[in-house]
Amino acid sequence: MMKVEIREARAADAERVIEYTKTIGGETDNLTFGASGFPITVEQEADYLESVYSADKSVHLLAVIDGEIVGDGSLSGLPRRMSHRADLGITVRKSYWNKGIGSMLMQKLIEYAKDHGIEIINLEVRSDNAGAIHLYQKYGFQKIGTSPAYFKIDNSYHDFDIMYVDLR
Repeated sequence: MMKVEIREARAADAERVIEYTKTIGGETDNLTFGASGFPITVEQEADYLESVYSADKSVHLLAVIDGEIVGDGSLSGLPRRMSHRADLGITVRKSYWNKGIGSMLMQKLIEYAKDHGIEIINLEVRSDNAGAIHLYQKYGFQKIGTSPAYFKIDNSYHDFDIMYVDLR
């Protein structure tokens, strides 16, 4: 049985997070980025991770096995009159799909939300990403709409479902 550590990302994780992002970006077309990851320096990523760590209603979690990042999940709290809401994102390395990593991250993110006054969580997911949609529905997320042609990859358009869960 694999031992998975779920913990908050810190500045010291920046280089490994960037490499993880490039890896997962090359494994699937379900993400907003590809194998090049984000155009960001280690210092910029470190600053970002520390800003999330010190934020009141945002968190960036890492799923780690034997020192390797195999998944991550985040809640990005919204400002002002939307401060009861957060946007969610989860990724898992393809070789770890369907092994419970997404569920572990989701449980921790929902626990964090409840502990920090986040009542509603929003997300967007590619409409044909059945595995992710199943995970979200398992935790009570409901589809509330579709954003047509959300992605354009080469000459192909892909719709995204808009989902949310109400924790009140």
